[in-house]
Amino acid sequence: MENGKFEINSIEDLKKVIDCIKNSGKNIIILSGTLGSGKTTLVKEFVRSMGIKEDATSPTFAIQNIYEGIIFHYDLYNKGVNDFLSLGLLEELEKEGYHFIEWGEDLSEILENFGIEYIFIKITMDNDKRLFECQNL
Repeated sequence: MENGKFEINSIEDLKKVIDCIKNSGKNIIILSGTLGSGKTTLVKEFVRSMGIKEDATSPTFAIQNIYEGIIFHYDLYNKGVNDFLSLGLLEELEKEGYHFIEWGEDLSEILENFGIEYIFIKITMDNDKRLFECQNL
């Protein structure tokens, strides 16, 4: 699976990024981007693509949201990696399903040290469009 760069101009365009994730063979996805770049929107659309009716929301204060036991959504913005680890959430990544981690850049090295494979999605904003880079590591 090769890396992919996608220019996203609409919600429908996110299907390309969702396909990149689903075709990667990996279930841990680190989402990197500034506030408002589209990290949670990607998770919302992914949840929808799996046929789940529940509306995904950012787990900024809860640190983790779970959708139908198959999609796990983490947000480390407020808590950081140390809280993530002290809460035992690293073990959560062993569960079947997809694990989306917003603001998880600092977790990359830890995952690599444990030999855990993941996808890194880097989102950059360029005026009114967004560029999503799907890095299959």
